[in-house]
Amino acid sequence: MTTLNTEIFHHDSDVDVTHKINTMELSNWINHLKYIKKELVNLINICTADLNEKLEDYSVEERFQKKKVENEILLEALIKYSNSRSNIVECEDTQCDMAYINEHESYRRSYLYHLDKYRRLKDEFFNKVQGKFTLIKIN
Repeated sequence: MTTLNTEIFHHDSDVDVTHKINTMELSNWINHLKYIKKELVNLINICTADLNEKLEDYSVEERFQKKKVENEILLEALIKYSNSRSNIVECEDTQCDMAYINEHESYRRSYLYHLDKYRRLKDEFFNKVQGKFTLIKIN
């Protein structure tokens, strides 16, 4: 978000510091979800019919596809939320500031929940894959 200066100054109020930290955190979430988007494309491409057969689990690719859609929905929501935060500078009372802070906490919970579910899915996939491949030595 470029409209809100995220540099923290000594004269900033606690609320200003909170908004700036939340802005930086939001930027990190968006970047992370963009990376997950790329990673999911790679994982889906890895899940060929041969791999699904070796894993004896044909739902792997489907579950990654579903997670890709969920990731895209959350990413779009966070980008939209990020754009709406440009109005923070216009807050003139505590009620307005608290509305932004509470909204951010809600998005934090959604992000962390999504991240936990994605990591569990990926861990499950890698646990299944381990031991299913044989490396071919080329001399």
